[in-house]
Amino acid sequence: MTSENASEYGRLTPMLAALEALVRCESPTEDLDACRSVVRLASDIATRVLGTPAEIKEIEGRPVFWWGAQNPQIVLLGHLDTVWPHGSYQPLWEVKGDVIRGPGVFDMKAGFLQALYALKGIEGSVALIATTDEETGSHASRALIKEVSSQAKAVLVLEASLDGKVKTGRKGTSMYQVHVHGVASHAGLEPEKGVNATTEIAHIILKLASLENQEHGTTVVPTVVHSGNTTNTVPDHAVLDIDIRSFAMSELERVHAAITGITAVNPLARIEVTGGINRPPLQPTSTAALYERAEKVAAFIGMAPLGSAHVGGASDGNFAAAAGAQVLDGLGAVGQGAHAPHEWVSATSLEPRTAFLHALIKDLLDE
Repeated sequence: MTSENASEYGRLTPMLAALEALVRCESPTEDLDACRSVVRLASDIATRVLGTPAEIKEIEGRPVFWWGAQNPQIVLLGHLDTVWPHGSYQPLWEVKGDVIRGPGVFDMKAGFLQALYALKGIEGSVALIATTDEETGSHASRALIKEVSSQAKAVLVLEASLDGKVKTGRKGTSMYQVHVHGVASHAGLEPEKGVNATTEIAHIILKLASLENQEHGTTVVPTVVHSGNTTNTVPDHAVLDIDIRSFAMSELERVHAAITGITAVNPLARIEVTGGINRPPLQPTSTAALYERAEKVAAFIGMAPLGSAHVGGASDGNFAAAAGAQVLDGLGAVGQGAHAPHEWVSATSLEPRTAFLHALIKDLLDE
């Protein structure tokens, strides 16, 4: 960071230094050692900012950052893992004017840091919890999230905002992998003796399009596909990954039944389906009360209206709502480009978003 930047941001400099350290500590979900390193670093930052370190829990073999009450009434929820493999986002850290770039800076290390700073001076039943497997479905941490959320009166999720708007609805998600097992044969000499797995996977891909439903925002997207081994062999194996999202749980269940019931066009082919529903939808009924309260707090401190949005991406807020908690999501960074090579956050937004979160926490604790 240049001296010009430091002068421009004044009081934010320690916060930016902490954010730089977190971003430079790359933490792809799949690298367990890297995730342990970023949680230790986050605990060190918590000691400097809040005076005491976090507890580092091991949940299903993965590290979890936990600062605050053990049975909190107010939960600040985030994650410290990212989608970026080591060295895949370059430059690793860059500040130009108001724009801060780096792997995971928007999704969601800036949001985590905003939550940490928002806790300065807060006393009461509140905890900041950050997991390290959110980007791959929270398989290790979901039970913990549901348990702590079921006992809380509010769960504030520090996922990135949508152009500053909080998120009051999220689609639920499902993930599947389809294997087609065929029979190999020479593609030129006797193709009729083979069972073509590529042809079968193509039929399945076409069937998937008919499962979408615009009314409920249901999307069924074939993503990664692999088939065959050599150019002159009828392929005996094909693999397809499918991403499904919807605002309605009934839709996820309908699509689940359809995908798990897929049959082969060629009766000699064998189909194997794995996967299922991952996160249930985050419904507006779970967010309306907290959103109304957040807008009142914003108005009280002289902040412009937050605004709200329903989005296709899912988060751990989906699990919190499914556990019965009142949830407000998207309270994190202002910026753009989650999972994209232009990922960035606004430096000048960090302080006002932190101040707002501090005021919201106090308001919830004072009731």
